[in-house]
Amino acid sequence: MTEMTAIAITAPGGPEVLQPVKLARPMAGAGEILIRVRAAGVNRPDVMQRQGLYPPPPGAPLTPGLEVAGEVAAVGAQVTRWAVGDRVCALVTGGGYAEYCVAAADHALPVPPGLSFEQAGALPETYFTVWTNVFERGALKPGQTLLVHGGAGGIGTTAIQLAHAFGARVITTVGSAEKARVCEGLGAALAINYREQDFLAVLKDQKIAPDVILDVVGGDYVTRNIKAAAPDGRIINIAFQNGFKVEVDLMPLMLKRLTLTGSTLRPRSVAEKAAIARALEEKVWPLLAQGQCLPVVDRSFALAEAAAAHALMEASGHTGKIVLVP
Repeated sequence: MTEMTAIAITAPGGPEVLQPVKLARPMAGAGEILIRVRAAGVNRPDVMQRQGLYPPPPGAPLTPGLEVAGEVAAVGAQVTRWAVGDRVCALVTGGGYAEYCVAAADHALPVPPGLSFEQAGALPETYFTVWTNVFERGALKPGQTLLVHGGAGGIGTTAIQLAHAFGARVITTVGSAEKARVCEGLGAALAINYREQDFLAVLKDQKIAPDVILDVVGGDYVTRNIKAAAPDGRIINIAFQNGFKVEVDLMPLMLKRLTLTGSTLRPRSVAEKAAIARALEEKVWPLLAQGQCLPVVDRSFALAEAAAAHALMEASGHTGKIVLVP
């Protein structure tokens, strides 16, 4: 079988444990496609997997990487939509940090016209996550207010643009004045520098009560989100950079009829992810084709520089997405 270069996690640890190795090229099974990877997005779950905190689900590749873009190299049985040579991007359960990667055919989407592979490689994980959490679980509607924590990251820049495009007002928290300017340029009505201001105090002072809160921080932000939310508000936790165990006062949750929920994308079923892909193709892909809501790509690294890409992500020195290019 033909070999390929991939990135292995040689042991749980820091970025230096990511090393190029030679692996057998995977094969597309029934309902799958093999993608020659031209770009692979780097995401926080990849960092957690490298640290030994987020093991792949059963049957998933050990190689990290949850999203790719490239050309279809082979199609498995029962695949009718895709043909060899098609330009696609896809959500995958792992294996993206490689020259070739297998994806479920129903989790692939066409590369929108005008987008580079680097841009397309930054789409699936982030746009799947934002769509299902903000618009499906969070039920954000036009005219409502969305608070996005970590607005300058891949999730944040996507959530700001999509919410703004669909008629919502967006408030975000960021870590610098420069990141605040970027987020406001993407459509945020207000960007709060959490290093200089208490977001809860700013919201109270400006009489802003978010209808939906998208939180990647966790920890003490959970109770602060409950205080900030509007009556009947929805708070969605999708990460916990400040910790996942908290003590919660249920009284304001009950009095304001709040929904406190959360989700992870990777373990969801093939059918659930396929449904999200169909919704994105119908609702969001036309915007991308028109040059709207485009992914913000901070920097691209060669595949062999995966360790440097992870170091940049952990330093929070980026705005938007980081991409690996085999």
